[in-house]
Amino acid sequence: MKELLIIAVGAAVVNNVVLSQFLGLCPFFGVSKKIETAAGMGGAVIFVITLSSLVTSLIYQFVLSPLDMGYMQTIVFILVIAALVQFVEMFLKKAMPALYQSLGVYLPLITTNCAVLGVAVINVQKSYNVLQGTVNGFATAVGFTIAIVLMAGLREKMEYNDVPKYFQGFPIVLLTAGLMAIAFFGFSGII
Repeated sequence: MKELLIIAVGAAVVNNVVLSQFLGLCPFFGVSKKIETAAGMGGAVIFVITLSSLVTSLIYQFVLSPLDMGYMQTIVFILVIAALVQFVEMFLKKAMPALYQSLGVYLPLITTNCAVLGVAVINVQKSYNVLQGTVNGFATAVGFTIAIVLMAGLREKMEYNDVPKYFQGFPIVLLTAGLMAIAFFGFSGII
């Protein structure tokens, strides 16, 4: 249990996928304008990364590794992720059309979100078993959600601030992301 807690805290806070590993930046910058949209994207990413971590761990451990086909992992992982994203997209379109519309093009981009594939590959590289890989995937997705919701909150507050002309728009967002990364770097001594 202690080992799973260390994996979870390490993935969510210490080695935050966005602010420490710089994976998944496209939706991080693109969907972080409103808290509601960012939280919706975070929920979708939590579902996709957790489920893809579980499925890819199972496939790698019980199919690819025993058949000595580790070289196929990237292709297989991408196919699994694409199928899961299609499932999430169909579900959101049917159940939550407003969220589906607000996520726009960024929802299908979860398929090509390098954070999702990165977690699956990291699980293989660190030789995590299925449970450890799933916990790592869930915690990584929670860390992504924390980062994107924090950024959205900061961006909503910045709308009402007097930002110098040359920092308005994307430059202040990049500066804010850099400061957030420095702040999260403070957690590096925890684990």
